[in-house]
Amino acid sequence: MVLIITASAWLITASEGYKFYVGGRDGWVVNPKENFNHWAERNRFSVNDTLFFRYNKGSDSVLVVKKEDYFSCNTTNPIQSMMDGDSEFKFDRFGPFFFITGNADNCNKGQKLIVVVMAVRHKHYYPPKPTYPSPSPPSSSPAPVIDSPLPPSVSSPPSESPEAGGIDVPSGIGSPGPAPTLHKNFGSLRSELSTLLVVALSLVVIVVLGPFSVV
Repeated sequence: MVLIITASAWLITASEGYKFYVGGRDGWVVNPKENFNHWAERNRFSVNDTLFFRYNKGSDSVLVVKKEDYFSCNTTNPIQSMMDGDSEFKFDRFGPFFFITGNADNCNKGQKLIVVVMAVRHKHYYPPKPTYPSPSPPSSSPAPVIDSPLPPSVSSPPSESPEAGGIDVPSGIGSPGPAPTLHKNFGSLRSELSTLLVVALSLVVIVVLGPFSVV
């Protein structure tokens, strides 16, 4: 409801426009306290705004002229003349407007005015867009871990030591032992017996053949 009332008041003000008093308290004179064009630069004019010129009726006037007549202060070919002393001019379009006094000498002394009217821009009210909480960005989940089958474990061969396997291993298996002493002694005895046998046979031959060898 408040928005409708505000918009309606704005439309009424925009349609009626504003009234600007040219020259302020000095009015439309030859030497105002503030230059007319400086005054116009400080203000913003729109379509439907009104300029109010106050001057002495019969001794001055306001002429709406073309651009070239403004700079040359030509008072003989005005677009519009206002001479009633309290003159009003309403802007019916946007663009530049040129005003000069009807007295050419006073025009050359600076009694003239340029007003630039801005184009109409209607203000539209747009309701604010509803705000929604922004969705939180999806959390980056870790990549799924796939359990790969482990290769079958290769068991190390059992140790050869009896303690590792718990199996009693005969002492003679796995490492060569020393040669038996009996076998060595038997060989020596056999050699001695062979020697004795040879000696005995020699003696027998000598005893048997001894008498024959004497003859």
